[in-house]
Amino acid sequence: MTVDAATTILGIETSCDETAASVVVGGHLVRSSVVSSQVDIHARFGGVVPEIASRAHVDLLTPVIAEALVEAGVDGPDLQAVAATVGPGLVGALLVGVSTAKALALVWGVPFVAVNHLEAHLYAALVEDPSLELPLVVLLVSGGHTMLVHMEDHGRYRLLGSTIDDAAGEAFDKVGRFLGLGYPGGPAIDRISMEGDPTSIAFPRAMYHEGLDFSFSGLKTAVVNHVRKHPEAATADVAASFQEAVVDVLVAKARRAAQQVGAKGLVLGGGVAANSLLRERFLSACVEDGIHGFLPSRSMCTDNAAMVAAAAWWTLEANGGSPLDTGADPNLRLPLLAD
Repeated sequence: MTVDAATTILGIETSCDETAASVVVGGHLVRSSVVSSQVDIHARFGGVVPEIASRAHVDLLTPVIAEALVEAGVDGPDLQAVAATVGPGLVGALLVGVSTAKALALVWGVPFVAVNHLEAHLYAALVEDPSLELPLVVLLVSGGHTMLVHMEDHGRYRLLGSTIDDAAGEAFDKVGRFLGLGYPGGPAIDRISMEGDPTSIAFPRAMYHEGLDFSFSGLKTAVVNHVRKHPEAATADVAASFQEAVVDVLVAKARRAAQQVGAKGLVLGGGVAANSLLRERFLSACVEDGIHGFLPSRSMCTDNAAMVAAAAWWTLEANGGSPLDTGADPNLRLPLLAD
């Protein structure tokens, strides 16, 4: 099929605890983006419960899709494709979105497009700024992943570095839970850190000068040990010092990666990209290094379906639709170029 600036795609995202649908035209014009969060449902458990997440998607997805179509002013016959995240993520949650997308594609007689969730995050910035020049280095930081990706061109990615243990978002959640700040830990730590002294505790910066890989497990343990040894320590100071250590490492490695590959731009993506300190330090580093830095809006950092539809536009242009027997893959990896 011909893919052009008028190609309209319905994107569906159900990889974890956000039920989302979006209508995007031409790979970047967002006509609607509806997200129903399950944060309140999972908060009392201190984290996402897969079975509960899957059942919530079943209940929420149909009205979310209906709202996205109404908001965009389109119906099935106006669409040229239906896309859904097929992985990575929680397999039960993924299956809800994938099966729904396939059913709609069959009913409307349009292609189904399988989208990699990590690849979708790479396109979040391009949704809001289609003029971004490639190659880019994307610092993708979320609850499940921390990685530096060299986006050489559309569909051409090289992994420059990744976490060897905990992802940055996972560390935020675990530390937030330990400090009694609730779930999700990232936003809670971001808020309370504004009241604390980030220089009060010298937490370790693991692998700071070593390559482009990350490690946050030791930092998490250092926080636990410090609080147990110093129970009088102010929670705000502990949170601020922890956040400072994470951001120091993320920014240092991101700017190093951009310099090594000669990227034209440096982009932030993923849920942790909504962190206030990270956004501030990231842009300051880009200004200092004379490189184009871009921060997606906070709504585009967290899981959403607009980035899924955007990635699907490029996939459809390059490879056409996906087979209807494409399954959900909870361990799906980012497609990388061979070295």
